[in-house]
Amino acid sequence: MTTHILITGVARGIGAALAREAARLGHDVTGTTRDGAGGSLALVLDEPDRIGDQLRGLGPVDILINNAGTIGPDRQSPLETDFDGFARTLAVNTLAPLAVARAVLPRLRESASPRILSLSSQMAWMGYRKADRIAYRASKAALNKTMQGLATMLEPEGIPVVLVDPGWVRTDMGGPDAEEDPAAVARGILDLAGRLTLADTGRFFRFTGEERGF
Repeated sequence: MTTHILITGVARGIGAALAREAARLGHDVTGTTRDGAGGSLALVLDEPDRIGDQLRGLGPVDILINNAGTIGPDRQSPLETDFDGFARTLAVNTLAPLAVARAVLPRLRESASPRILSLSSQMAWMGYRKADRIAYRASKAALNKTMQGLATMLEPEGIPVVLVDPGWVRTDMGGPDAEEDPAAVARGILDLAGRLTLADTGRFFRFTGEERGF
């Protein structure tokens, strides 16, 4: 049976690698981009209240991978903060994944094995005390808690919800000096998605499959 995977943010980076690898494995892939280019669905993530309407008409979904995100504004130290940019970062990185999951939930409930994965970051780890990119760090830490809450709510329905740390990846966001190859990260995430069970729900994993701390 073909697995239908919805992946947000497939225009480039990890999302593009996920879409390519999922298609190579024979899955039915629906991707989203901001402009709907290349046959993808148009999804404007900084308008989370509209996401339900933007995804209206989507068919049954087996796996949702919330991948799309933003690194945030140029000024995002605690002492010099672009607050409007901070708010947009929270909208894209924290609120939009929840809005997407809620919009897709009726379609996931039609699946025999529904799963939700959201890409977080090692920069969300509370044991990693840094002051740079604070909007990004805060948005991913908030995503962790939001998805942990969603996992708790959906556990009685048998829908596992997990977070994934993709590591430092060679993308436009990560830069050319990053450690991880996007294709390898995509393979790891899809392997994790394929073997998730309800026992995993609410947990935070590295893309290689090991559990990591919050």
